[in-house]
Amino acid sequence: MLSTLIWLPLVGAIVVAVAPATLSKLLGMAVAAATLVVAVVAAVSYEVDGGFQLEETYTWIDAFGVHYALGLDGLGLLMVLLTVALVPLVLAAEWFLADDAGGSGARSFVAWTLALEALSLAVFCATDVFLFYVVFEATLIPAYFLIGGFGRAGRGAAAMKFLMFQLAGGLILLASVIGLYVVAAEEGEPSYLLTDLAAVDIGTQEGRWLFIGFFIAFAIKAPLFPLHTWLADTTEKATPGTSVLLVCVLDKIGTFGMLRFCLGIFPEASEWATPVVIALALISIVYGALVAIGQDDVLRLIGLTSLSHFGFITLGIFAMTSQGGSGAILYMVNHGIGTAALFLIAGYILHRRGTTLISEMGGLEKATPVLAGLFLVAGLATLGLPGLSPFVSEFLVLVSAFDYAWWVGAIAVTGIVLAAIYVLWMYERTMTGRTPVDVEATPDLSIREIGAVAPLMLALVLFGFYPTPLLDVANPVTDDLLAHVGVEDDSPDVPPGEVHDEAEEAH
Repeated sequence: MLSTLIWLPLVGAIVVAVAPATLSKLLGMAVAAATLVVAVVAAVSYEVDGGFQLEETYTWIDAFGVHYALGLDGLGLLMVLLTVALVPLVLAAEWFLADDAGGSGARSFVAWTLALEALSLAVFCATDVFLFYVVFEATLIPAYFLIGGFGRAGRGAAAMKFLMFQLAGGLILLASVIGLYVVAAEEGEPSYLLTDLAAVDIGTQEGRWLFIGFFIAFAIKAPLFPLHTWLADTTEKATPGTSVLLVCVLDKIGTFGMLRFCLGIFPEASEWATPVVIALALISIVYGALVAIGQDDVLRLIGLTSLSHFGFITLGIFAMTSQGGSGAILYMVNHGIGTAALFLIAGYILHRRGTTLISEMGGLEKATPVLAGLFLVAGLATLGLPGLSPFVSEFLVLVSAFDYAWWVGAIAVTGIVLAAIYVLWMYERTMTGRTPVDVEATPDLSIREIGAVAPLMLALVLFGFYPTPLLDVANPVTDDLLAHVGVEDDSPDVPPGEVHDEAEEAH
């Protein structure tokens, strides 16, 4: 089933690339919908009890212990579902993109989008480190062409900057992957399977150096301060749909890798590096929010908010508590939902105003009240309003932060205060005040445009009031990782007699 999930959009990308251009968008939507159906079937067959399921393992390069190995645990399942849900919404929202007379521009966009979906799904399903590295690097190919081929002036330079940062991280990761092979070979039969590596006794010094290599690659991908400088340029110049794929799907590989590989393979090194990582996470939270406040380009602003959000996710991961781990995984999902909505609606604004400069907007809510209302809801989700799904994630992460140290929680809380400033000020400057546009000539959202963001709005509200389905999937992953690292949550000691007495009184 997982091979079908991965190869379906990849074959679909090839078909779209050679099919008549006029059919590209319909074919792409059909392939994306079919991939979504396969993922839903996989989710229905998944049993929420931890561990990898739906596994496939075939020998690939026997001499190096490399396997074509796939499997899903709760973390991978949530990332797969987020990916397959966002791709058809991006295609629907960007329906008009590069829609020239022959449709060749739209054909290229759809084909590269499906290719990126397939490779991202392979990343989230890979249970062999070498296979993970191959598809980890392969995602850069469609991402580069999506950034450089579509968007605004300066996109070529942004695409090159993105590629240089990611390739640098990939080379560092490759060195660590090779080092992991050497360590595994010294222990006996070399293998890149996660199950085999988890049992390898990696020396303290070797483990810490290998951890650093993996972590730097994932910190670039996530991104995390100070390896984040490619992010704002990319989201400013790329199309909003491309930014959704990069920030809400591709960048999740960074935090996914921290959980899967840093904690999963190098538990001792992860504990050793925790103080430094938490410091970087706190800087990302505060710095990302402060820089976002001063932005005049709405797409750049949204991109920088993600630097702050990824700081929260990393903080939750390395706080080493069940609340922090589950909150981080939940945050990865909720950030993908809320930020995708912001990017897509910002794209609608760009389509109507011809600019993303906040200083040249104002009063848009008078002409487009539906657009303004949805933009406000997505913004409130970004700042963590109670009742919307990101609030639950931030609450759990902050609980873990205060549990780690009171001053860590205090610094992290400032990120929420700053988020209220950059979101509400952005909305006030773009939607209220004078109206520099012709109200009669500026259409509100079409049915297609509403349909592309409506599922995201529904998810923000649904998981805001009822996050249990997501937490039921995330909790076993967190418990397994903490047990592997050797960390136990502190729990209050209540004498059995007091419990009995309280139960009788309640009765």
